[in-house]
Amino acid sequence: MASEVSILKTSGKKQQKASWDETIRTIIFAVILAVTVRSFAYEPFNIPSGSMKSNLLVGDYLFVSKYSYGYSRYSFPFGLPFFSGRIFANEPKRGDIVVFRYPPNPRTDYIKRVIGLPNDRIQVKDGFVYINGKKLERQLVDDFSDKEDNQVKVIQRYAEMLPENKLIMILKENMPNPDIASMDEVKKYIFANNTPEFIVPEGHYFMMGDNRDNSSDSRFDVGFVPAENLIGRAEIIWFSTDGSAKLFNPVSWFSAMRFDRFFNLLN
Repeated sequence: MASEVSILKTSGKKQQKASWDETIRTIIFAVILAVTVRSFAYEPFNIPSGSMKSNLLVGDYLFVSKYSYGYSRYSFPFGLPFFSGRIFANEPKRGDIVVFRYPPNPRTDYIKRVIGLPNDRIQVKDGFVYINGKKLERQLVDDFSDKEDNQVKVIQRYAEMLPENKLIMILKENMPNPDIASMDEVKKYIFANNTPEFIVPEGHYFMMGDNRDNSSDSRFDVGFVPAENLIGRAEIIWFSTDGSAKLFNPVSWFSAMRFDRFFNLLN
């Protein structure tokens, strides 16, 4: 009888160990699968700022295709320098919405739209973008109601035509009132709308936010973005929340969701 109990205990321990081994193997496999998908196929990102309004809003969650432009060190977790440059490289198209590593600090992700390709000449004059000396025409579409810090302001929304006949939506504001805005804000607006001519170096890109007067982009500290810094092309909004959800109020979780933005393809 004692030997039977001992055998049962030993069998139970073996089954328990086998169960733990299986669990560990499953977790390891799941981690490897997640890292592989994130590195080579799609990676999720969220929008933390309003530089791409009205096309992307704070609280939007995106999937970015990693294979669109090939792979660089920044395609992989932690940006470890396994190699330099890009492999299986494809050129971005003008008008693509791209996630990239911020050149002055490659630990930070930025998202903007490709406006200038290598060797392009880019300039903003009187608020209009010029590419290789040609002015991008735009047409007023409607007014966009922008809510920040519980205040609503109305910004004009335009349809702008890129040289490849791709139509994009942008926001344009009037110059800040010097009696209300700071001198720095006024100076930034003036420069953003009247820049020197930028000549995009080979292997680099010129990025701009769709919220033209509220975007830190290649006109400012971002500068020209090296091809190596590209992470991928933004493809689809898969989830969106307006940030009003309260942790201990489940009802607010649903009211905060912007269902009309779920699964919107990006242009």
